[in-house]
Amino acid sequence: MTRNKSLLLSAVVAAAASGTAIAAPETYTIDSSHTYPSFKAAHIGGISFWRGKIDKNSGAVTLDRAAKTGSIEILMDMTTIDFGHEKMNEHAKKDDIFDVAKYPTATYKSTRLVFSGDAITAVEGNLTLHGVTKPVTLTVNQFKCIPHPFYKREVCGADASAVIDRTDFGVSYGVGKAIPDGKVTLEIQVEALKDEAAGPA
Repeated sequence: MTRNKSLLLSAVVAAAASGTAIAAPETYTIDSSHTYPSFKAAHIGGISFWRGKIDKNSGAVTLDRAAKTGSIEILMDMTTIDFGHEKMNEHAKKDDIFDVAKYPTATYKSTRLVFSGDAITAVEGNLTLHGVTKPVTLTVNQFKCIPHPFYKREVCGADASAVIDRTDFGVSYGVGKAIPDGKVTLEIQVEALKDEAAGPA
């Protein structure tokens, strides 16, 4: 055994003997009933803004607070896009806008979490929308973890936002004609419940 391996083994044994826990990543499952990917985009001539959301979503979060690392993945069901206006919902799903028959889902996968202390302040990652993948950085406006009052497990929540250009994703309907530009503000309110530890085999 080399000296470095021997020192590492000694450190692990010493930590175990002293009762010190070795930090490990913690996993959380997105609570879809309390997670709302939403968006805001200009309407005709920019005189007002359309607002909408994606009703069905899923995903997972991994956090290692000691190492200041982790990952986030959110899957959004684009067939459930909802503007609060049925005709607009129907049009948005057609092939000249989101073409949900061909691209039924959108995903956001992180590549890096930015921490300040134990709190996440930004997420760097890739958004896949309309079959196109582009880098998108989310600003995390709020991040908090507390014991869930009902499930007796930790729950973490965040409010994140970013501005994208939908034309970058091939969604250019109306831009340059009735709509001034393709800027869309994304807002994602997310809650994730810590997974229960596996029981004895």
